Amino acid sequence: MDFAFMQEAFLRLITGVPLTLNLAFTSIAFGAVLAMLLAVMRMSNIKVLDWPAQAYVFVFRGTPLLVQIFLIYYGLGQFRPTLDALGLWGFFREPYWCAVFALTLNTAAYGSEIIRGGLQAVPHQQVEAARACGMSGFLLFRRITFPIAVRQALPAYGSEIILMVKATSLASVITMMEVTGLAAKMISQTFRAVEVFIVAGAIYLVLNFIITRIIMAIEWWLSPHLRRPPTVEPRLEAAHV
Repeated sequence: MDFAFMQEAFLRLITGVPLTLNLAFTSIAFGAVLAMLLAVMRMSNIKVLDWPAQAYVFVFRGTPLLVQIFLIYYGLGQFRPTLDALGLWGFFREPYWCAVFALTLNTAAYGSEIIRGGLQAVPHQQVEAARACGMSGFLLFRRITFPIAVRQALPAYGSEIILMVKATSLASVITMMEVTGLAAKMISQTFRAVEVFIVAGAIYLVLNFIITRIIMAIEWWLSPHLRRPPTVEPRLEAAHV
């Protein structure tokens, strides 16, 4: 294995990290908003809202992300006159926005179920206790329901964030030069797939390790009741007595 070549590959592939993170976190941000809307629709108990949300989740969780990207990037091109008339062709002709759109729709389907599970996991007793203290409506949601739901949903949503970072590699099939796109281009030039993909995998591994640590830190910050109390050294305890 040629380590000098792997160092060169690393320097070339690392330039794709900003685009990889841009695709991932832009999609996650838009997807979180859509996921919250879908979760509210699912929990509304109104059939005209619940059924479309269920159908959306079923379709986007049940079909491969790669197929969704192809349908949006290549399939919508067949409706160019209609999109042009609606002023949307400028959006869908750009590979970047097609990738963001596909990733957003996909993560929203998974995220809505995670958020719905977090909201349903809020203990009913705590909600009743808050109501007994005079809280209701948005104040109850902001002070009690939402913080508890976030703590419940964060581990699963953190996994979804990691999956989205890895899913950005599929954007390479529509000419996006993120880490995997640059790796494929370098392989076509050098025919050294093993070294290049090892480097690309290591880059994704480091990115997801950092994201995992950030999520763990947020989870620790949001769960003060689960932290161990500070231990008192026997010497200090004896001095206090």
